[in-house]
Amino acid sequence: MKKAVYPGTFDPITNGHLDVIRRGCVIFDTLVVSVGCNPLKDALFSVDERMEMIRTNIRDLKNVEVDCFYGMLVDYLRKQQTNIILRGIRTVSDFEYEFQRALTNRALNKEVETVFVMTSEHYSFLNSTLVKEAVSLGGDVSQFVPANVEKRLREKFNHVYGKNVE
Repeated sequence: MKKAVYPGTFDPITNGHLDVIRRGCVIFDTLVVSVGCNPLKDALFSVDERMEMIRTNIRDLKNVEVDCFYGMLVDYLRKQQTNIILRGIRTVSDFEYEFQRALTNRALNKEVETVFVMTSEHYSFLNSTLVKEAVSLGGDVSQFVPANVEKRLREKFNHVYGKNVE
């Protein structure tokens, strides 16, 4: 049985992330989508909120699990009893960044392998930061995130920032 971990902040999950998840669950017997808790990043959504949004949007995928981790990814891989990381690549600059991370993870644990999946061209420009910025300015992001995620984004900006982003 081949098991992989797809780590990320998923703040929030986008259609690009879901594309990678759907393709990854065909490649691997089990795919663990794991929300990483990075103290250097200020997340809009809590870990529990992010995990709930992921679960809502992958209900139909029977071999996908949702989890979270704190600390080093290589340590989390040991806990999950796998050595495979799944990562999505959108652009050449993504590859450079992800290549550095893959080499660092392998330096920390020589057994770790990173599998890169090219995202669909429809999502090659998409990231969570751009989605949050668009929503904060009242933009329509319905083509970039599932409807429930867009609703949560609008609620969050209305509540946290006192903005009316309907």
